[in-house]
Amino acid sequence: MVITTAQVIKWKQQQRKIVTLTAWDYAIARILDEAGVDIILVGDSLAMVALGHQTTLPITLDEMIHHAAAVKRGVKRALVVCDLPFLSYQESISQAIHSAGRLLKETGVQAVKVEGGYPMIAETVARLTAIGIPVMGHVGLTPQSVHQLGYKQQGKTEAQADKIINEAIALYQAGAFAIVLEHIPKDLAATITEKLPIPTIGIGAGSHCDGQVLVTADILGLSEQQPPFVKMYANLRQVITQATEDFATEVRQGQFPA
Repeated sequence: MVITTAQVIKWKQQQRKIVTLTAWDYAIARILDEAGVDIILVGDSLAMVALGHQTTLPITLDEMIHHAAAVKRGVKRALVVCDLPFLSYQESISQAIHSAGRLLKETGVQAVKVEGGYPMIAETVARLTAIGIPVMGHVGLTPQSVHQLGYKQQGKTEAQADKIINEAIALYQAGAFAIVLEHIPKDLAATITEKLPIPTIGIGAGSHCDGQVLVTADILGLSEQQPPFVKMYANLRQVITQATEDFATEVRQGQFPA
């Protein structure tokens, strides 16, 4: 059964937690899909974990399309969502429609994700969903605004919390099928989750969200630096390093091939 946006919303009603991870290529995507991940996000975080940039800002729409197409080829069951990268949707609604349309047409992903909930973004979400493009929202810490917000927790003051709540409501009213809540206090995330009939997907936002997402490179121990809210489930950096060193030793000593 291929997971749909309607199924994800139904899971919220059933209080069934939603599992989300990121992917940037065919191999990782196929493993995640076979392991039973519900939503696979082709996040613009791949700019950092796969392409070596310091932030998510440099990655282009063409690069996202290239990676999203590879991811989608590895997925049979999960809902695949792709980030619209910085400056591929903020200039105008027509730009957003063109960019989102390219992602769906050229990669086969089923939905796109945008950051922010201010009025222009909410209007953009409304237009995208009106023409049949499912949209996942994203509020709280929004990495595309790193030069304005940094990577610190958002929503700690009453004014900030009210702003994030209002943005989340605006995104729901505009037609978003789910919203990522990133690096906000757990009580704020609980409030938003209770208010919205669509799923909240938390990342550093506590356990009260309807689902959780992390960057796959982080949980596998491949990232050079880990966010404070990440749990590392494996240390593949160590495993790969050891395997590489063993291979090099055997080649140099004439042990491989036997």
